[in-house]
Amino acid sequence: MLLLKSRMRVPKSWVPLLTKKIIDALITKGLIKPEIPTEKLLLEAETIIFDELSIEDRLNDEIRELLKKHSTEIEKGHLDYRKLFELTKQKLVKERNLVL
Repeated sequence: MLLLKSRMRVPKSWVPLLTKKIIDALITKGLIKPEIPTEKLLLEAETIIFDELSIEDRLNDEIRELLKKHSTEIEKGHLDYRKLFELTKQKLVKERNLVL
């Protein structure tokens, strides 16, 4: 069976650095005034950014689980896994108003 593997477009190891740059820029430009310690703000922002960046990964995992129900037909060649995967993904993205 063909598996479509994806990964978050931004490596997980970059999230803390990106978060720090974003928060530093917001503070420097006076766009935010943190009311919590900066380290706590960074951790919370990092969690939010990571969750947003991994939406597509979680969706892809969910689709793989859904398609396991049709693995017999897919392996026999009656269904195209890649096409079924993309159609399912498009449908779920539209239903959930996701931005990938």
